[in-house]
Amino acid sequence: MKLSNLWQEKNVTLSFEAFPPKRDSDFDYVRFAVEQIAELKPDFMSVTYGAGGGTSAYTAEIARIVQAGHGVPALAHLTCVSSTRDRIHQELKHLQDAGVENILALRGDYPDGYDPTAPRDFRYAADLIREIREYGGFCIGAACYPEGHVESHSQEEDLIHLKEKVDCGVDFLTTQMFFDNSALYSFLFRAQRMGIDLPILAGIMPVTNATQMTRILSLSGTTLPTRFRMILDKFRDRPDAMKQAGIVYAAEQIVDLVANGVRGIHVYTMNKPDVAAKLRDSLSQVLDR
Repeated sequence: MKLSNLWQEKNVTLSFEAFPPKRDSDFDYVRFAVEQIAELKPDFMSVTYGAGGGTSAYTAEIARIVQAGHGVPALAHLTCVSSTRDRIHQELKHLQDAGVENILALRGDYPDGYDPTAPRDFRYAADLIREIREYGGFCIGAACYPEGHVESHSQEEDLIHLKEKVDCGVDFLTTQMFFDNSALYSFLFRAQRMGIDLPILAGIMPVTNATQMTRILSLSGTTLPTRFRMILDKFRDRPDAMKQAGIVYAAEQIVDLVANGVRGIHVYTMNKPDVAAKLRDSLSQVLDR
């Protein structure tokens, strides 16, 4: 099923993200976790792509398991930063063979030692979007950044680049995680003024481990509201309390988003079925679609 049809059928969608194993020996464990999440019957599941292609071979396989084994539409991530055109076409063929109809087109992070000025087939996500659109057969999503991409000089510059991606043939957008809903509402207003009029899914991460925030903030540039910082400070040394507080905070974010008309909630579950289940159950009536 192409995800572009979802928002014609449902007022609000709930989706979860999974990621492939980093090592071959972890595949069975990851598969078990992913299948448990799929059993919760989200509207779709996204499957990430290994940095530098390290685990990319599993992306199509896990997407196939989600769809064929559990009847949940899959959204496969695809990055292009270190790929040739031939490699991208091989990946597209692989995804088609697995029955995947939806792709989240991303530039991806630069691998260690990579020269971003070197000639290559794909420099930006927009280049990949054009290639997929020309290849045909896929519903295409792209990423957006409510607080601006860390490499952009300003939010205005970032929004211009986003409009370029949208004009290349994007069907929907998914935001980077954020912890202050006002940042999303401001972004949605500015995007609409820019002429971006397509489904935008709100990316929510239930923070269940305070130490994971250090890496998240260093990579994303996401800001933390005072209320959330107080939660981290209070519960960082109490893992069970931090987990519960993180799920509650995410649930409260989602309630506010839905109440304000956001039609898509995408949850970064970090391959944790129990977190996905508790969050879904706490929102059973709010997300009654």
